[in-house]
Amino acid sequence: MSWEPVIGLEVHVQMRTERKLFCGNQVVFGDEPNSHVCPVCLGLPGALPTTNPEAVKLAVRTALALDCTIHLTSVWERKNYFYPDLPKGYQITQFEMPLATDGVVIYDGPEGEGLVRIRRAHMEEDAGKSIHDRIPRGTVVDLNRAGTPLVEIVTEPDLCSPADARAFLVALKHILEYADVSDCNMEEGSLRVDANVSLRSVGASELGAKTEIKNVNSFSGVERALEIEIARQAEVLDHGGTVDQETLLWDDHMGQLRSMRSKEDSHDYRYFPDPDLPPLVLEPSLVEVTRQCLPELPRLRRDRFIQDYGLSSYDAGVLTHTVASANYFEAVVGASAEAKSAANWVMGPLQALMNERGEDLETFRVRARALAELIELVTDGTVSDTAAKKVLAIVAEDGGSPRAVIEEQGLAQVRDDVQLEQWVQAVIEAQPDEVSRYQGGEKRLIGFLVGQVMRRSSGTADPRRVNAILTKELI
Repeated sequence: MSWEPVIGLEVHVQMRTERKLFCGNQVVFGDEPNSHVCPVCLGLPGALPTTNPEAVKLAVRTALALDCTIHLTSVWERKNYFYPDLPKGYQITQFEMPLATDGVVIYDGPEGEGLVRIRRAHMEEDAGKSIHDRIPRGTVVDLNRAGTPLVEIVTEPDLCSPADARAFLVALKHILEYADVSDCNMEEGSLRVDANVSLRSVGASELGAKTEIKNVNSFSGVERALEIEIARQAEVLDHGGTVDQETLLWDDHMGQLRSMRSKEDSHDYRYFPDPDLPPLVLEPSLVEVTRQCLPELPRLRRDRFIQDYGLSSYDAGVLTHTVASANYFEAVVGASAEAKSAANWVMGPLQALMNERGEDLETFRVRARALAELIELVTDGTVSDTAAKKVLAIVAEDGGSPRAVIEEQGLAQVRDDVQLEQWVQAVIEAQPDEVSRYQGGEKRLIGFLVGQVMRRSSGTADPRRVNAILTKELI
């Protein structure tokens, strides 16, 4: 029998706030364990929570970026369960009346454009962190993270392959980064994913028993864990067995899933409204102001780059991969560079140099105006592509303007035919075998010979003139 997977995701997003959701403690990653705790986040008797308004604003911004319907009244509830890193014995979250519902995310999957419906986006506090490798055969608990503001984004079961799940997560991450609601750092736990998966007969409408995969800290890990679990469920069903509803832990180092516990249903958590917190009531003006202040989101920006700048879908996708790269590209074009040339330089030599130096656009010394100037100097023939890359490296190291660097370093492009012919003759004499092969019909060797002239000229020779002179001399 043929089976088809049905996948839904629960994505926990840490809001970019300085303080926790219900107390004044700082949210800081990597500090001394249990150094940012208080009676509220420890759940001590008599401690009363107070909602952080900044976290609420970011949650509203998140929901609007996902095209959700915002509910002006939502309710805080207690989700009751026991775990060592949950000091209160319950988690404050939203259940029956969440902040937002009915959103949508469009993504580019392996089979083309896909759409995932967002069932709900609700606020909740994070639990602490259990650490299993600090002491031999023991577990320690760090409660610094307890109370950190989260938005949980729950999808409908609209995904049908692990590759689609990964593509959706990439699109979701881009939206969250553009909306500036989270740094989405998976290594620090700012973005965490739980995946629910079941199998059903191809063409069937009824869902099968599902399992939930937890503890996945990368999008590639989500894809791999889903592939393994789908294969396992298919084998069970092919042999006439039944899939148990359970929670599975992903071991990224071993590339394995292991059973953690039987999967709970919502009634197992005994949700009820939190008696210490009134309903969360939003002013309509807050929602509308937040909506008006939303930035241009990645998919719209990519489409605008294609339309306004005549870029390919691939180039536009690369340039809009991050807000920083999209802003930098537009700043280069705004400083008078031609769009396609700007795209080629930003994606090519600029990115290569940043990778080599271990930098990003925040620390890189080549400002957009300087790159636009360099592109103009290449276009008008003042400097060759080869020499321009040297100029770029010097500006990245020492600052300054490209024009000044070219003058100081003597990198202006040489167009004097007398000098060019001398370099050409020197290369012809130094490469007799290649010259003979070229004259024997291997015309592609002209590129090699031009490159040798460029090397001899330290990148200053005009490659178009060199090509013409070589072609003439080799007849």
